[in-house]
Amino acid sequence: MQACDLLDNCLGALPLIAILRGLTPPEAGAIGQALAGAGFRLLEVPLNSPQPLDSIARLAQDHPQALVGAGTVLTPAQVREVAAAGGRLIVSPNFDAAVVREAVRCGLVSLPGIATPTEAFGALAAGAHGLKLFPAEAASPNVLKALRAVLPAGTRVMPVGGISPQNMAPWRAAGAAGFGIGSALYQPGKAADAVAQDAVRFVAAWQASATG
Repeated sequence: MQACDLLDNCLGALPLIAILRGLTPPEAGAIGQALAGAGFRLLEVPLNSPQPLDSIARLAQDHPQALVGAGTVLTPAQVREVAAAGGRLIVSPNFDAAVVREAVRCGLVSLPGIATPTEAFGALAAGAHGLKLFPAEAASPNVLKALRAVLPAGTRVMPVGGISPQNMAPWRAAGAAGFGIGSALYQPGKAADAVAQDAVRFVAAWQASATG
């Protein structure tokens, strides 16, 4: 399956990206199972985590139907390293055209970080499959609504930063295609059962936000 088709499938199932910053390879199995059990199919291990490529390889092997990859990807060389580890998702905190183009060349999904219309249109022109609105704390649902009014119809924009079960509904009403969820879902050393409980809370909040 092509990476972009897998992205559509995973977003259709549950458009929430688990950002596992600080995950270690020995934790990857249990944390991955906890998230998969709650319905998560988008798993991101930031490259500033311990041995991130090992964790990505483990998660990709354990969850072939999920879209597993890396966050904090800053260079084309890192894109190639993620691909070699079996990752198919490239997420960045910024927009770098070379990183986006390399992800597309390698057949990976590219979700660069953007904060302005200039960055958003540049990322789409470079081939990005969606946009990470980051940091969401510095924006608002009104900012997202304004962006959505000028971006091409169907553009996937996913706020990241400070997302909680309590604030998802207004973002979704403004046009969020999903969310990236970090420390509210996983922090280094957090037990797998606690991650599972919080994952269920986020899934319930996303489902409730459809009418919230």
